[in-house]
Amino acid sequence: MGRPAIVVAVRMTKARLLRLSVVLVSIFMILLIIVYWDNVGTAHFYLHTSFSRPHSPEAIPGITAGGDWEALPEVDEFLAKLLSSSLKQNSSTSRKTEQLLVQGSNKPVVSNLEENIRGYDWSTHNARNSLDQEKLQIERQRTLREFCANSSFAFPTKERSFDDIPNYELNHLIVDDRHGIIYCYVPKVACTNWKRVMIVLSESLLDQGVPYRNPLDIPREHVHNTSTHLTFNKFWRRYGKFSRHLMKIKLKKYTKFLFVRDPFVRLISAFRSKFELENEEFYRRFAIPMLKLYSNHTNLPTSVSEAFGAGLKVSFSDFIQYLLDPRTEKMAPFNEHWRQVYRLCHPCQIDYDFIGKLETLDEDAAYLLQLLKVDRLLRFPPSYRNRTASSWEDDWFAKIPLAWRQQLYKLYEADFVLFGYPKPENLLKD
Repeated sequence: MGRPAIVVAVRMTKARLLRLSVVLVSIFMILLIIVYWDNVGTAHFYLHTSFSRPHSPEAIPGITAGGDWEALPEVDEFLAKLLSSSLKQNSSTSRKTEQLLVQGSNKPVVSNLEENIRGYDWSTHNARNSLDQEKLQIERQRTLREFCANSSFAFPTKERSFDDIPNYELNHLIVDDRHGIIYCYVPKVACTNWKRVMIVLSESLLDQGVPYRNPLDIPREHVHNTSTHLTFNKFWRRYGKFSRHLMKIKLKKYTKFLFVRDPFVRLISAFRSKFELENEEFYRRFAIPMLKLYSNHTNLPTSVSEAFGAGLKVSFSDFIQYLLDPRTEKMAPFNEHWRQVYRLCHPCQIDYDFIGKLETLDEDAAYLLQLLKVDRLLRFPPSYRNRTASSWEDDWFAKIPLAWRQQLYKLYEADFVLFGYPKPENLLKD
């Protein structure tokens, strides 16, 4: 072989090696871009809270919620190792931010007109001691896990795996990567204020260039703006095919919590909020069909103010008929304000570390913030004085036929049982 041929062969070899190097570097950079697409970054996989289970960063075990999740694929180990290298730097940044947040967060200020009108209960509550709270959490989690594992207790979607849950059903799982927290919000269960807390902790919303430090300073219209929160259903746009892998890692490593409420009382609260007050969206989407179907009204006003002025309002009986009507679910899934908690938060597929209840909101919230080690940053906003009371159930259901009440219980039975709420026998018998 002549010298020119050797030179050509060498150059071709170098060109191939160069192309290969470019491809490998490109793949590596793509992985980095995918991982760091979140503006906070997911390098906080190892920011453990007091709930975190100790695991070596060398390997990430499979998720065991429900007892049958497969071991995480190798790509998850790679991503976790890749991210753990920058933990120290990010932890330092987070601590500096927390030192800034604590300033001005000790004295909540009611700055929103709606909050002033509704009124807060600022009275001091006798908090349970830590031991009682710990026992309470053990009992709540034991009840949930026992019924999830009980084959004789069945309800829709119970047996499916986490991977079977459609992406659009994961939109209630809010993620705070700064502190390693996942919150599943349930409408009508203090979710506005818990979203405020998540915004403060994740620094996901700025006020004149500075993150909010006091939950009550955040206007309600911003709280419920979906663009404010990083939820699981947004993972596909950020991480593509790595979405489920990252979800599983975060579900394994982060602290997961939700707050629940007596299912029937939650329905009363939803009715009062959406149909007894003027709400244009709910009037057009729900009230008009209900009034036509169950009250035989025709030629209804197009605006809620006109309807209220004419005395045309949805009754609680109309609302219950709507929930029980088989046509309702065929048209569209229940609205989130009356959708069952098991459909919003998937408690048999996700192993929640903390289960709070609205009935013990003040004590549970204080204890949770303490366990999350963020209690020095903020306090949970106080309860409303006019919170819907469970003692109202008898009055609200007095005019609802017994057969309807029994059907309604079956519709929400899983929420009663999974979260330890007693069966309302007084409403289900003559």
